Amino acid sequence: MEYILQPWPWYVSGPLIALVMLILVFFGKTFGMSSNLQTLCSIGGAGKYSDYFRFDWKAQRWNLTVVLGAVLGGFIATQYLSDGSAIALSAETISDLNALGFNEVGETLLPPEIYSWENVLSLKGISILVIAGFLVGFGTRYAGGCTSGHAITGLSNLQLPSLIAVIGFFIGGLIMTFFILPLIFGS
Repeated sequence: MEYILQPWPWYVSGPLIALVMLILVFFGKTFGMSSNLQTLCSIGGAGKYSDYFRFDWKAQRWNLTVVLGAVLGGFIATQYLSDGSAIALSAETISDLNALGFNEVGETLLPPEIYSWENVLSLKGISILVIAGFLVGFGTRYAGGCTSGHAITGLSNLQLPSLIAVIGFFIGGLIMTFFILPLIFGS
């Protein structure tokens, strides 16, 4: 049980991800979370309003099990397989986030400075969530997939568009970390 409670090293988790990818390739499937949003919208009837959602969603039912597995797996991991210890972060990261006003760095998965009801329901909190949600949704659609789809499936299939998208994701992450986050939370 102790082995399950600890983070798995790359030489265990990496080959397991590769094995899943080989199985998906064998069955002619691709992995990605954002395609499930399209499928859910299609199930909900969005095809009546947009051609983008008019497709055979039943052919994508298998991928909805990925979402179900992610939700259930996340719940089981946090509720039953977590030992309650702080998240292992570098001292420099903790120091940088403390300087931005984040006080419980590593103690919680969701920092209350962003996700507490008090902060979410403020003008700043709602603005952050709406703008971020729009940018993530637009970026996912514009890039033709999400980070998991491009970084795992696309790169493992040696697709140039996925490499370009992943480079863009990293550049966006660096811009967010070093410019936008200090602009929003710096004092």
